[in-house]
Amino acid sequence: MAKLETVYVESDLPKSDRNFDPLPPGWYDVRITEGEVKQTKAGTGSYLKLRYDVEGPTCQGRVVFGNLNLRNPNPEAERIGGQQMGELLRAVGMARLEDSDQLIGKTLSVKLSIKESEQYGNSNEVKAFKANGSAQPTPAAAGAKPAATKPPWAK
Repeated sequence: MAKLETVYVESDLPKSDRNFDPLPPGWYDVRITEGEVKQTKAGTGSYLKLRYDVEGPTCQGRVVFGNLNLRNPNPEAERIGGQQMGELLRAVGMARLEDSDQLIGKTLSVKLSIKESEQYGNSNEVKAFKANGSAQPTPAAAGAKPAATKPPWAK
């Protein structure tokens, strides 16, 4: 047992104003604040877990999480994950991604839907990405290698 330094009285403590209900479906301006590669429960794949902090136009301060498949034994799931990664990179103006930390601080708009679940309760699901007014393209000098271009007559 550990003795606390202070006596806590419930009625003296502030009430939480946190809301965990899903946000209404629609587009939200967000900032990526965390990114981590995780293994799937089955251990047969991996995904990128991202935290998005909502900046507007409504629900500022709320948080949404989303996952992008990186490796998956199901080729269709892996293909969809690749498409989503492409949308995400285009939305934040990046040509190349090697480390999830490169995404931290990037802003974009995400389209949210509501995923219904009797077991876990309803939650938001990130369905699409697009650039918002504050997303700035990453300059090629910041480590991105420009894509090789061929002249129009070359095949």
